[in-house]
Amino acid sequence: MKTLRQDVSEIKGILSLTNKRLDDVNTHLVDQSRRIDETNKRLDRLYEVIVRREEHEQLSARVQRLEEAMANLEKRITA
Repeated sequence: MKTLRQDVSEIKGILSLTNKRLDDVNTHLVDQSRRIDETNKRLDRLYEVIVRREEHEQLSARVQRLEEAMANLEKRITA
């Protein structure tokens, strides 16, 4: 009976250490998840900036073509 109580005591100690380790891992995973969320937000923001820059370049090119077309029309009208 004494051996059985020692075994139970050892198992409880091991279980306690295992639970502590699981708590530590869980805390670490929560922190990693928060960091991943922050990184995803920064990537989303970067994507928005890149898309806006591309849209701006496309609009600038379109405005330039329209200005050239308008200048050509003005030349044709005055000719």
